[in-house]
Amino acid sequence: MCCKPSFDLWTLCRTLGTLLLLFFATRSCRSQESPQNVAIEVHVDQLDGPMIPIWNYFGYDEPNYTYSLNGKKLLGELAALSPVPVYIRVHNLLTTGDGSASLKWGSTNIYTEDAAGKPVYSWVILDRIFDTFHAAGIRPLVEIGFMPEALSSHPQPYRHNFPQGSVFTGWAYPPKDYQKWAEVVFQFVRHLRERYGEAEVKNWLWEVWNEPDIGYWQGTHEEFFELYDYSVDAILRAFPEARVGGPDSTGPSYPKAAEFLRVFLDHCAHQRNYVPAKTGSRLDFIAFHTKGSPKWQDGHVVMGIARHLASI
Repeated sequence: MCCKPSFDLWTLCRTLGTLLLLFFATRSCRSQESPQNVAIEVHVDQLDGPMIPIWNYFGYDEPNYTYSLNGKKLLGELAALSPVPVYIRVHNLLTTGDGSASLKWGSTNIYTEDAAGKPVYSWVILDRIFDTFHAAGIRPLVEIGFMPEALSSHPQPYRHNFPQGSVFTGWAYPPKDYQKWAEVVFQFVRHLRERYGEAEVKNWLWEVWNEPDIGYWQGTHEEFFELYDYSVDAILRAFPEARVGGPDSTGPSYPKAAEFLRVFLDHCAHQRNYVPAKTGSRLDFIAFHTKGSPKWQDGHVVMGIARHLASI
């Protein structure tokens, strides 16, 4: 037996959008026209068309849980949940460490240096993470971060012990050498392209860092723009078809976050690129984190979209 739903979410969203437009239109015309009553009729029992899923993006801090037993189980469940491919975004893909996980911590140890300061690359832990994504049919939303200990301009202390003390330790600082950083990013992207193939990797998305408008970035705005420029240049040299976005700042409903997003977009559109002989910076999509506003009500979680609408 099959029955139609009592309401269609897509129709509801369109109705909400109409109400918002009417609200702002009414406010703008208030001084010119006398108030009028407006009647809106909504046919919630009529289907408008297929609803395109927008909940197929997930993320977490601790990449080393990815290949754990429960991590694999959860990824499989998320992949089965969505009729379209699921994207996963994790922190700490470039962070230095032995691969042990803890709250808000993870590491891959892909880059270290020998006694002479020469680079040493190791892909063992990274491959376990991305092999798990691949086996589950997951598409990575690859976050370029965080700073390897050997490149950090303020390396100590490096590993945090959250919730004791600050989470923003040596991994959150700018590199002491942007060209060395760019080479790490280039080798990182090239390795993933060669291991999983261009046909697969062209479906991935790439982002630089996480929420650089708050403590995740312990440098200035300009230092982040420099990091972004060098990172994007390295990504595209390793894989010209890559789709790169950012800045993955916090929700612009907050004035400080909105100002950061504004100056970042201005940098990408109009300002000098920090990579020699280039102007402007590649930006295929704009990303920021609106977060939600869920509430516990009558024994279940009620999702709220007010903060999303304010940010957008």
